[in-house]
Amino acid sequence: MVVRIQVLFFASAREAAGGVSKTSLELNADEANTQSLRQKLALLYPGLASMVQDEENLTLALNEEYVTSGKILPLKEGDTIALIPPISGG
Repeated sequence: MVVRIQVLFFASAREAAGGVSKTSLELNADEANTQSLRQKLALLYPGLASMVQDEENLTLALNEEYVTSGKILPLKEGDTIALIPPISGG
């Protein structure tokens, strides 16, 4: 059984993924969680790998709720994950 999710890429995450703004991914149901998603994204988008594997460098938002650093959350069919790089200000 697979779980289909939507992934949204923002700012430098979009650039690192080659300009992709969104994609749909399938994860095996037994590994459908935020940690496995980070690993899969690193394999699919090598330019994004260092960013997506570093929780301090890329925050995930699951259905518009930020995922706390160090926390692994389960993913279910139809979830949306946003990849949000640090916001620089001036």
